Amino acid sequence: MAHVTILGKGNMGQAIAGLVEKGGNTVQLLGSKDVDQPVSGEIVVLAVYYPALREVLAQRADQLAGKVVVDITNPVNMETFDGLVVPTDSSATAELTAALPSSQVIKAFNTNFAATLASGSVGGQPTTVLVAGDDADAKARLTEVIIAGGLRTVDAGSLRRARELEAVGFLQMTLAAGEKISWTGGFAVQN
Repeated sequence: MAHVTILGKGNMGQAIAGLVEKGGNTVQLLGSKDVDQPVSGEIVVLAVYYPALREVLAQRADQLAGKVVVDITNPVNMETFDGLVVPTDSSATAELTAALPSSQVIKAFNTNFAATLASGSVGGQPTTVLVAGDDADAKARLTEVIIAGGLRTVDAGSLRRARELEAVGFLQMTLAAGEKISWTGGFAVQN
């Protein structure tokens, strides 16, 4: 059984917490006002907006050392909503990895909407979580939690793939914002 800490009580944090609990694992759900409560999970999901990562690191970087840290952010330019704000040869996850050298950072959940995590399906297909990272054990531990919760996973490759996952996440968000797809939909991956 895994113990997962989720930083962020919004839609994604709540949906991921439900997924974790559905699989028989335990959850610590912390919001921005819970800074006095230390991180207790061996897997920590950063279910916050990209700009909030700086604050999370300032408050909790030491608590994340030695843990599997899951970055779900999409570094979208929220002023213009027309692109990503990280360099074209980088990703939010690469920045996070550099800031947390003692953690096993992986990318996951950023290409999923909260509704599809909660419902377990996208367009009649099981919800699939794409997972990227350089630490095989960290990916395997998160994958076990996701599968136990009833979803599927696809290993998207090394941490270098985080950039492409962020682009897919951004594309999906723009399609939903433009009412071309539903916020309860998204991309389905068929194995």
